[in-house]
Amino acid sequence: MRAREYEFRGTTGSFGLPEALEQLKRLGADWELVESRMGRRREDPADAVVRVQAATEVELDVPGRAIERAGGRLVRVADARLARVLRDGALPAGFHSTTNHPTEVRVAGKWVKVSRQKMDAAIVVSASLKHAECHTMGDVRRGERVVVGEEGVRVRPPEDAGAPSVSFGFMASGVSSEKPIASLIARIADEIRTAKAAGLKVCVVAGPALVHTGASATLASLIRSGTVDVLFAGNALAAHDIERQIFGTSLGSGLDGVPRPGGHRNHLYAINEVRAAGSIKAMVKSGRLKGGVMFEAVRAGIPFVLAGSIRDDGPLPEVMTDVIEAQKAMRSALEGVGVVLMLATMLHAVAVGNLLGSHVRTVCVDINPATVTKLSDRGTAQAVGIVTDVGVFLPQLAAALPAGAPRAKRNARSR
Repeated sequence: MRAREYEFRGTTGSFGLPEALEQLKRLGADWELVESRMGRRREDPADAVVRVQAATEVELDVPGRAIERAGGRLVRVADARLARVLRDGALPAGFHSTTNHPTEVRVAGKWVKVSRQKMDAAIVVSASLKHAECHTMGDVRRGERVVVGEEGVRVRPPEDAGAPSVSFGFMASGVSSEKPIASLIARIADEIRTAKAAGLKVCVVAGPALVHTGASATLASLIRSGTVDVLFAGNALAAHDIERQIFGTSLGSGLDGVPRPGGHRNHLYAINEVRAAGSIKAMVKSGRLKGGVMFEAVRAGIPFVLAGSIRDDGPLPEVMTDVIEAQKAMRSALEGVGVVLMLATMLHAVAVGNLLGSHVRTVCVDINPATVTKLSDRGTAQAVGIVTDVGVFLPQLAAALPAGAPRAKRNARSR
């Protein structure tokens, strides 16, 4: 069992102990009053010590926050235990496995915020003991110091970690197509405006359905206006976006949805043209590619990561076929992102969700409710799910946003 002790000091009239005990009872916490001294008059000094117990340090966080809100202060806090990495890519036994919630570790008597927060990672503490960062297992190197166990680690859910104030709590009833889409879109637009005003970035994770439904023109306009700062996709979105621009089709069908004779070849012809040119950027520079999502991304100079899959055609030159390298590129580009829009892509949505801290506002839009459910089931519980056609959603969102938005400053790692 793990235990923490909290002390209360003040006067009898301003003592927060009764409120703390009431909260502990409500939470069903395991606690005991170690000592308590109170005076007869309101101005008399008073002090007390409360001990709470739980199986892990993480389980102590909720009652601990309730006590702290009532005026209690933690006493006798231990530093996190550190162990050396003995082999590249292999962690010490019992390493602390992170959640996606903002986390702090206590080293050399001080609480240090863990940067690049993500789930299923380890916490590496710098040689100076002043910095801590989440590292995936494959990235740790021999000699690095890693947090082991639960001592000296505290995890703070978003509401306690300075997350944006706009709440999506009214969505808590679960995934459903019977939601007030217009009001949800207005809320999401507010989130984007708030993030941009704070200097945070907006990332879009997009699937090829954006092109098939005709929404790619809207995404292109959002990139052009400065609303979108980072783009994640696969080979398919980029290939069909370029196909649309060169041949006027998407997966062989025109804007009217009617298949064109021989159109099934067009995406291959589009990929081939890009490969012959050398890159998407070269196509833009030559003037052969004059519009679309990828054109606007290149022209705006925003970071984009195209992650490959086993069923890719071509693929396009910019597609990263090493998925671990693509994951690293995504993690780097996500620094400074405050809002992520996941649009009609299940696999990329889950993949990116695993890289996000829970404080990042995340919106998942898909016609299939299972996409939103899978995302939440795999740890991205902060995601707001909207079950609708992305071709309907994105133009409405664009209409709710201002015509122009300041481009967030790029991080040196993002490109």
